[in-house]
Formats: sequence, structure tokens, C-alpha cells
Amino acid sequence: MLNTLTPPTRYWQPGELIVIGIFSAMIKLSSLLIALTGGGMNPLSLVLKNLVATSLLVVLVFKVRKFGVLTLFVTVSTLISMLLDGGNIIRLPGALIAGGLCDLVIHFSGGYQKPGALIAGVAVFDLLSRFIALGLSWLTMREQPAMVMVASVIVALGYLGCLMGLFSGLHLSRELTHAGVLRHE
Repeated sequence: MLNTLTPPTRYWQPGELIVIGIFSAMIKLSSLLIALTGGGMNPLSLVLKNLVATSLLVVLVFKVRKFGVLTLFVTVSTLISMLLDGGNIIRLPGALIAGGLCDLVIHFSGGYQKPGALIAGVAVFDLLSRFIALGLSWLTMREQPAMVMVASVIVALGYLGCLMGLFSGLHLSRELTHAGVLRHE
């Protein structure tokens, strides 16, 4: 008698994991290149860096439409950040919370098949991850609140780039859908 049991299907397909890893590396490297090419922390390179990163994140979420994509992206991105520039591991718990909550935002605001829900999830993710990072900055620099105020201005300017990146990412996703690179399932 033949064994007719089929292996269980995995939630994450290998191609999806590869796409998440490639986009995580691409977002980190493009942000790093823009920051280096722009000459450091000037307003234009800060806005452009966040615009590109958010645009690519929107394309990633449109490409891999599954619950947990933002959480997995954050995990991989933090690991890449630690390898590339010695990123701080203390950011990981807050980023994981932001990713998980925003996956829930997408799920409960219409699901992964609704473009508006995907855009809302990425927007909330960008905002929430920045608030958590500012909260960590406040905890570490309580003796110098002026430093947190300067960081708040920088974060607000970066979020302006993220808001522009939402629209450019949506446009890029639509163009990639017309080109056949992204598919609606």
C-alpha cells in the first residue's frame, strides 16, 4: 500500500522568503548609499532616503501579501543592519512590536488584497517604528531633553519622505503590476 500522505504546506514559500530577504537588503543598501552620496544628514538626503525605503517597502508588501510580512521584514532588516553597520540590537523588540501591530492593522482594515489596507499598514508601521525609536532615545537621553527634540525634528523630516514614499510606492506597484512583475491573487 502506497503512502498517500502529502507533506504539509508551508506558510512561507521559499520564493517569498527570498523576496523578503532581497528587499530587506535592497532597502538597507539604497538607504545607506543615499545617505553616503548625500553627504550625511542633510534634509534632502534624509527625505530621499526615506522616500526610497518606503517605496520599496510598499512594493514588498504588494508582492508578498501574507500576514506577518512586516514582522519578518523587520527581523531580516535588523539582522542585515547589524551586519552592515553594527545596528543596535535594542531596536529589535520595538521594531517587532511595530511590525506585528501593523500586520494586524492590515489584517483588520480589509486584508492583504486591499491596496488601501496595505498602504495604511505601511504608513502606520513607519510612524509607529519612529515613535518607538524616539521613545528609546528619550529613555537613553533623559538627562538631555534637547537632544530628543533635535531627534524629533529629524524623525519628522524623515517621515515626510515616508509619506511621499507611500504614494510613489503605490504608483510603482501599479506600474509593476501592469508590467506583469506583481500579480494580484
